[in-house]
Order: sequence, then C-alpha cells, then structure tokens
Amino acid sequence: MSDNAASELQTRAQEALSHMMEVRVTEDGSVGFEYGGALCSLRAVTLSPGLDVLSLTCVLAWDRPLRAALTKRVADRNNALQFGSITVIGNGKLADVIMRYTFPGTGLSDEALTTMLLLVLSGVDRSRQGLVP
Repeated sequence: MSDNAASELQTRAQEALSHMMEVRVTEDGSVGFEYGGALCSLRAVTLSPGLDVLSLTCVLAWDRPLRAALTKRVADRNNALQFGSITVIGNGKLADVIMRYTFPGTGLSDEALTTMLLLVLSGVDRSRQGLVP
C-alpha cells in the first residue's frame, strides 16, 4: 500500500458521502461537508503499509460559554457515543466542541465504508443536540 491507497480510500469515502450530502474538496485536500449543522472534515492517511485510516473531525459547536454545564453535557455525550470522542477546546471564556474519530478503512467494501460513515455521523447529530442554542 502507498499514499495512493489513502487517496483511493478518501475518494471512495467522498463518493459514499456525496450520495447523501454536498461534499467538497478543500484547499488542503480533505473532504469537507456539513452534517446536522456540524462542519466536518474527512481525510485518509496511510499510517503504515496496509494500514490506511479515515480521520473524521466535526465541529459540533463553537464560541460557547466555557462553563461547568457545557463540560457536563459534553461528558454525558461522550458516555453515550459509540464511535469517536468529544473534546472541549477552550479559548478564554469561550469554547469549541469537537468530535473526532479515526478508523481503519483498508479492506472495507463500499457498503461497509458507507455503513461506518453513517454510524459515526449519527453520533455527530445526536451529540450536537443541546450544545447549541
């Protein structure tokens, strides 16, 4: 496997997502899209020969007041999340809430890849509820 394998995996993921939503390739080469109000980015990389992974990052909420209630809501959502983890990134009195998930894509059929993407994205939609006004 090579960087070409990661590129092919990313193209397959982009194609799977394009059947469900509008996707675009950003300047840095990642796949960008919006899902359930969250801004998302997907990128495939080769970690070692034969191990190509998809890394999904979604901004669930941004510029939220950094309070204990936000941290508690994020902790509750992390407990309920099956795929990925949610992080609060503080910047002074405000915070952004980010969900990340990286999973191996090598060997997944198109159907399995689509299913995996939908499972992860369903967590995005559920986790975002209650984080934004």
